Amino acid sequence: MDLLELARGPLLPISIGIFVFGTLLRVASLLLLPRLKEHSTARPGARLPVIAGTREILRRFWPDKEFAKRALFHWVNGWVFHIGLGLVVFFAAPHILFFKDLLGLSWPHLPNNLVFAFGIITLGSLLAALVMRIGNPVQRLISGFDDYFSWLLTFLPVLTGVIAASHLGARYETLLALHILSVEALLIWLPFGKLMHWFLMFITRGQTGAHLNHRGAQL
Repeated sequence: MDLLELARGPLLPISIGIFVFGTLLRVASLLLLPRLKEHSTARPGARLPVIAGTREILRRFWPDKEFAKRALFHWVNGWVFHIGLGLVVFFAAPHILFFKDLLGLSWPHLPNNLVFAFGIITLGSLLAALVMRIGNPVQRLISGFDDYFSWLLTFLPVLTGVIAASHLGARYETLLALHILSVEALLIWLPFGKLMHWFLMFITRGQTGAHLNHRGAQL
């Protein structure tokens, strides 16, 4: 069995299975945590919990005005990375074919050159985030293995995808195998590291918003 057959064969369902199981486990472990019962009466004018939670989720997508100027680059770069990565993952023609085989779903794809450009922009955004983390004394102090390893496992699929699309350095089959293997490594790590924030943030921010709204906090 060559490298591409290994990547597209047994390793793919294993990595997807670990991703699904790990995600369900993390979500269940969060939702099943013991919680103190709320005995107080909601403050006058409090919104419905679901509305308050949704408002908090949306509010946290941009920094408070007191911190907006200082955090502007961080937030803009974060948006550039997430949007760029989303466009590459969900609108590249080969990726859509993969989702069609896996889920039976299909949608129009973006032109290959445009997807390639988004891939380059995403790589630049990721490198900028790493430089900012290393160069900022506070961020460097609070960064650990999870932060750097998660960055690496996010960076590699984009990098190998760009290289494979460019047919640089090796046979296309080898480049494609390395790309798929890097994606599988990311899927396996996603539920167990800080990258799980892609899903958990909606739960935690929603709960925070509902709780503070119940107490009468103005958000």
